Amino acid sequence: MAIEIRVPTLGESVVEASIGRWLKQVGDTIKMDEALVELETDKVNIEVPSTSAGILSEIVRQTGDTVAINDLLATITTNGSVSVASAPVAEATPAASMIEDSKKATPVAKHIADANNVDITQVRGSGAGGKVTKEDVQAHLLGQPVTVVSTPSPATSEPTVQKATPAVTDPRIERKPMSRRRRVIAANLVKAQHTAAMLTTFNEVDMGAVMELRKRRGEAFLQKHGVKLGFMSFFAKAVTGALKQFPLLNAEIDGEDVLVKHYYDLGIAVGTNEGLVVPVLRGVDTKTFAAIEKEIGDLAARARGNKLGIAELQGATFTVTNGGTP
Repeated sequence: MAIEIRVPTLGESVVEASIGRWLKQVGDTIKMDEALVELETDKVNIEVPSTSAGILSEIVRQTGDTVAINDLLATITTNGSVSVASAPVAEATPAASMIEDSKKATPVAKHIADANNVDITQVRGSGAGGKVTKEDVQAHLLGQPVTVVSTPSPATSEPTVQKATPAVTDPRIERKPMSRRRRVIAANLVKAQHTAAMLTTFNEVDMGAVMELRKRRGEAFLQKHGVKLGFMSFFAKAVTGALKQFPLLNAEIDGEDVLVKHYYDLGIAVGTNEGLVVPVLRGVDTKTFAAIEKEIGDLAARARGNKLGIAELQGATFTVTNGGTP
């Protein structure tokens, strides 16, 4: 019996992901709930577990492919058999190929095509098995061709598809593909310059009392709570007090209305190897200094290990840059 492994729901507003890496290979014995593949989304990496025990008989999408919710990723055979042969397929006529291509389009590609009145059957697919991707539709709209490079391998007869990129001839330059998260960060930074009012102000604060308190109570705090007394708990408490005093700073504009939020969920910026992420510290006004320090440390560690969930990155009412723990 064949069990299909598909892309799960990725979280609010997340409709597609990239294949980060396969954790198992064809022929491997798989246990129930064992992680098969790692997906990279705009926010976090997600491991997709197996829904059944068996043998991984087929990997449909390869590392680097863009996938949408419910796309087929792999097939698991529960009776232990792995199919390695297939009957020859007759060459399809052009009309039949176009009909087939219309069925082989990602949901995102179909949505973009419909919004721009594009006949999806006229778009050449560059995805696995000729599937039309979002990039294919965008290239079609811009009149840019998609280059298909055939690289046969013993495991498959399908060509490897690559987008045409400018050749780099300078030996001092190394081309490295950006992760999905880095691409989104770069796009959002550029977008912010065009859509947001950019303003920076500086205010100096005398931290002498805080420094003296940390010096005087730091060792006892560490022994009692098992965590250092850093600056972040002071910053979080100070920000929460300011937001209570000036509630419009803890608000957002929704159409013609202002939504004033009377709760205090602070986003804490954390730098990782893949870029900046902002996990959310919830209910800061109800937490002690020790609880804040412990939770920030836990969020930062899991952010750098790609262990955060989508829900832990959403819903912040205000964001604070992480000053670290000296």
